[in-house]
Amino acid sequence: MTVVLFPHEKKKDSFELAIRIRDFCKGQGVRVAAEDEKAAHIGALPLSTLNPKEIRFLISMGGDGTLLRIAHRFAYLDAPILGINLGHLGFMADIPASDIFPSLTDLLEGAYSVDERLVLEAASHNNQTLFAVNDIVLHRAQNYSLIELAIHVDGTYINTFVADGIVIATPTGSTAYSLSAGGPIISPTLDALVITPICPHTISNRPLVLKSDRKIEIQYVSEYDPIDVRSDGLDAFALQSGDTVTIQRSKKTFKLVNLHRHEYFATLRKKLGWSGKLGIGRK
Repeated sequence: MTVVLFPHEKKKDSFELAIRIRDFCKGQGVRVAAEDEKAAHIGALPLSTLNPKEIRFLISMGGDGTLLRIAHRFAYLDAPILGINLGHLGFMADIPASDIFPSLTDLLEGAYSVDERLVLEAASHNNQTLFAVNDIVLHRAQNYSLIELAIHVDGTYINTFVADGIVIATPTGSTAYSLSAGGPIISPTLDALVITPICPHTISNRPLVLKSDRKIEIQYVSEYDPIDVRSDGLDAFALQSGDTVTIQRSKKTFKLVNLHRHEYFATLRKKLGWSGKLGIGRK
């Protein structure tokens, strides 16, 4: 078995931990690799020397941002990702530092499942494309005023939002930017996506949840400067006034390791700081 470690380049403790994980994995007869520029630093094999088909797991060490960077930069690797959380708020990277080695033991013993999460694809009129695990965001960029975005779903006009922008989020991304903009939390197992306006001018403009097979067309109708279309806060292209972007479910999926010892709603309670208590014995 071969695993690839992705330590966070700006966290010193991430590299120290990567060396400990390398030693643990080697002790279990597992080969360990890393990105070429980091491999020598942690005593691992360079990723470029491996056959991608030999790789069993990718192990992200940081937060959800680190995990998304891996998903974009190494999209050609088909192995599922395990997320170790060294940041503050991680929903996908849900393994705390205190539970790393018991979690790795479960992983190597097969006590896990693999979630194939929905991925979005955005295409411009001139065939620029973006893929997103979390969200596609249209934002006013350098414009000082609110922008107008006309929304069509499967060819049917829905509304023209006057707002700072629009977030189109997957269930995975519903706890990211969309949640901050007032969108709902969607269970990652649901076959859905959500359209969330960012700071809309009209209070009645609320988030809209749709089945994931719907095709969304968004036209930038304001006669202002170009706006920003960005996927997962990483890759982007500009949209000119009058142009349209189409967003729909991709044929690609995002594979995330789900350890049996970690449960989604427990992570949700902890990360969001929910303080409610179960009323035992109450009728």
